[in-house]
Amino acid sequence: MATKFLALACIRKESTYGDLSPRPRYPSMPKYPKGVSVRETNVEGSEAKAVFSVMGMTCSACAGSVEKAVKRLPGIREAVVDVMNNKAQVLFYPSFVNEETIRETIEDAGFEATLIQEGTSDRSTQVCRIRINGMTCTSCSSTVEQALQAIPGVQKAQVALATEEAEVHYDPNILSYNQILEAINETGFEAILLSTGVDMSKIGLKIDGVRTQNSMRIIENSLQALPGVQSVDIDPEVNKISLSYKPDVTGPRNFINVIESTGTSGRFKATIFPEGGGRESHRQEEIKQYYRSFLWSLVFTVPVFLISMIFMYIPGIKHALDTKIVNMLSIGAILRWVLSTPVQFIIGRRFYTGSYKALRNGSPNMDVLIALGTNAAYFYSVYSVLRSATSPSFESTDFFETSSMLISFILLGKYLEVLTKGKTSEAIAKLMDLAPGTAILLTLDDQGNVVREEEIDSRLIQRNDVIKIIPGAKIASDGFVIWGQSHVNESMITGEARPVAKRKGDTVIGGTVNENGVLHIKATRVGSESALSQIVRLVESAQMAKAPVQKFADRISRYFVPLVIILSFATWLAWFLAGKFHGYPGSWIPKSMDSFQLALQFGISVMVIACPCALGLATPTAVMVGTGVGASQGVLIKGGQALESAHKVNCIVFDKTGTLTIGKPVVVSTRLLKNLALRDFYELVAAAEVNSEHPLAKAIVEYAKKFREDEESPKWPEAQDFESITGHGVKAIVRNKEVMVGNKSLMLENNIPISIEAEEILAETEGMAQTGILVSIDREVTGVLAISDPLKPGAHEVISILKSMKVRSIMVTGDNWGTANSIAREVGIETVIAEAKPEHKAEKVKELQAAGYTVAMVGDGINDSPALVAADVGMAIGAGTDIAIEAADIVLMKSNLEDVITAIDLSRKTFFRIRLNYIWALGYNLLGIPIAAGALFPGTGFRLPPWIAGAAMAASSVSVVVCSLLLKNYKRPKKLENLDIGGIMIE
Repeated sequence: MATKFLALACIRKESTYGDLSPRPRYPSMPKYPKGVSVRETNVEGSEAKAVFSVMGMTCSACAGSVEKAVKRLPGIREAVVDVMNNKAQVLFYPSFVNEETIRETIEDAGFEATLIQEGTSDRSTQVCRIRINGMTCTSCSSTVEQALQAIPGVQKAQVALATEEAEVHYDPNILSYNQILEAINETGFEAILLSTGVDMSKIGLKIDGVRTQNSMRIIENSLQALPGVQSVDIDPEVNKISLSYKPDVTGPRNFINVIESTGTSGRFKATIFPEGGGRESHRQEEIKQYYRSFLWSLVFTVPVFLISMIFMYIPGIKHALDTKIVNMLSIGAILRWVLSTPVQFIIGRRFYTGSYKALRNGSPNMDVLIALGTNAAYFYSVYSVLRSATSPSFESTDFFETSSMLISFILLGKYLEVLTKGKTSEAIAKLMDLAPGTAILLTLDDQGNVVREEEIDSRLIQRNDVIKIIPGAKIASDGFVIWGQSHVNESMITGEARPVAKRKGDTVIGGTVNENGVLHIKATRVGSESALSQIVRLVESAQMAKAPVQKFADRISRYFVPLVIILSFATWLAWFLAGKFHGYPGSWIPKSMDSFQLALQFGISVMVIACPCALGLATPTAVMVGTGVGASQGVLIKGGQALESAHKVNCIVFDKTGTLTIGKPVVVSTRLLKNLALRDFYELVAAAEVNSEHPLAKAIVEYAKKFREDEESPKWPEAQDFESITGHGVKAIVRNKEVMVGNKSLMLENNIPISIEAEEILAETEGMAQTGILVSIDREVTGVLAISDPLKPGAHEVISILKSMKVRSIMVTGDNWGTANSIAREVGIETVIAEAKPEHKAEKVKELQAAGYTVAMVGDGINDSPALVAADVGMAIGAGTDIAIEAADIVLMKSNLEDVITAIDLSRKTFFRIRLNYIWALGYNLLGIPIAAGALFPGTGFRLPPWIAGAAMAASSVSVVVCSLLLKNYKRPKKLENLDIGGIMIE
């Protein structure tokens, strides 16, 4: 029994569940130091980070003891211990504690600790994100990717066609981001830097009232002198100043104050520069460009179409158009030539520049096919018109309508493609829109009283600002509550439907909505550091990462365009030679053309119907929509690799504590053996246990508070002669009564008789994987408490649904076999591995993989990190540690187990779309090219004019994107909708 008692002592002391309602925690969300008043934090400054080498740890229990010892210190924000690498990372407030005190605390816990200096871990990798304009198909993105990977110092480069962005990991000691931009520009595409990955914030300010360059220089020098300012760049044409700064030292309001105080009598005024960049504004500009180009092409193409197709059948107009000017040259031919020329060379100029860049890089793309097809039609028509002008007998037949209509339809297709592609990244736009535009800034006096309220732009919030949040308003910044209580709707960030209660000391997330009650919050993470910004970055990175299946399209794209050009030429040559040597009846040739022109039309149709774009967009658009939908459901999927692996998962390994269970001991039942009011009973028990640091003691005190709901911090009766007996329990004198709370051994050692009824209750309790605690008052056993780490709501149903999805469930835990087997029986898991160290969990995952399973690991703790990395798909419960979240491929932000099913189901639906896209894209080309080449012509007389072939090509890309967009209608499996996730039943 003592063993059982000690086993539960290892349950994590820290938990995100303050009460028993879901309380998500995120990477980088801060915790308020315990025992620190609000006023004290005003002088606290920012937190610091220290990394220690800890020698002598052998298991997760060692790591737990180090973590607990450090967290007991005042001013500790977070402490995580990595037993595998013998390291401890501590985030702390330097005003309350220093590195030496932390190091000594670790040594007092029985381990050897050494501070690792920051200088020894300089970043040798930086990540920059770049927008690339001008890419049209997979061939373009492959060219840029190969050029980037060839640069010395580039460790990894990913180019996404769907987002038109590149993410480059490089060594800043070898090259700069400017060299990367130059390399992209040299491939013929325009490169625009989006971010450098340097750990500092940036802001642009517009300065009004500046009349001379000298004034701008004075402002620049004033800003440069501020502490924390890294760099100042000036754009005098628009009076813009761009600053890079350290947010923990200074902020935008300081810059505005300095600028406005620099000029005499307030001559200079500074405001945040209007946002002009960003993916969305670029997308809108691209949409406008294609729309304008399409409208202008219609101005010329519609008359060409009417002259060629309609007016030729209206007698009066036909006679006028057929009027000869020189020899056989007609007015109609001249009009068609004049009208189609601007479409070919001015409106269609983008295809020429794209072709030139592609050919220069040796990677022909879609632009090359369009340019070749339209040029063939246009220049043959020019030849035909010029010959008719010089010959008294040659009747010209031109294809000017083919070239102009082809370009118009392709521009329409590109417009629709860009329009629909923009919708695939709506998830990011929606996340970014969550941030409110304004915030109410409070100024406090020394006693913490509000002396002033001011409405400011939310982008001007600085760290340690106090912000007022009124009911119905969005929370403007990450932080913690220093005054007030309310409920906050976090569904837009986490997908969690139920509002979460917030009171003094609780953390809040920027972008969530305050429902009732006024809150005063202290801002801790602003700008790019906020949880919302980090989620946006994670989703953006996920949309950049290629799924392995994308390699299939990349391989095809290398040979696609050259193969199509060869097929096109072969088609023309075959039909031309067949006509020349009378290989088919002369009646097959339309009256308006000869055998050469018929062959030319077939060749052009083959060239323009082939579509490499549909293949290139098949995977990335589906991944973009899938990851965006996942983010809206509270499931953060880190890219195409995770999506692809998740859809194959047929075995899931669950950690127990914090994953299948809540991860925090709670009192689940109380059995009294004497006539005593429950409130009076818990008064005595809590008074004895409140002095103990043991997790079980804390659970008892927390439960006792339920009987004193009217008091926020109840005061318990004074306990005299308190004694804590390690591994057994506590004893004390409370209200002149001798109170003992502990296990069976404590009672036996103190010669306190245990009744048969108490023995039976203990046996029943331990049979249900609960810890039985005996309470003796005045040397009589008065009650038995059952303490357990309860199962998460719906755990049994989730395992059952996974079985129906043909996914095997396994539980691996460091807990003892008795508890593990009991929990497994309760949830319906058949295979259990207990008393497993972190490395054993990873080994078990590898064994399952060797047996042919695609394995997902679901865990929350630092001891799960090796297994999360080893698994095909690592899923971190969102309430877990930062290290677990970093190691995982998928983060379940709500900490609800049913999201495991959502993640797998969403990945399966996404890959169904990807397969559908590939079937359509490949099927379209495999069917379309033979039809365009005239395969149906001999039997049916059906042929595909080039302009219709071009329209079909444009439609194929749009249809692939629309197919991916249908994923936006994704609904969780109906089994989950019917799943009643209730609260945890506690007596």
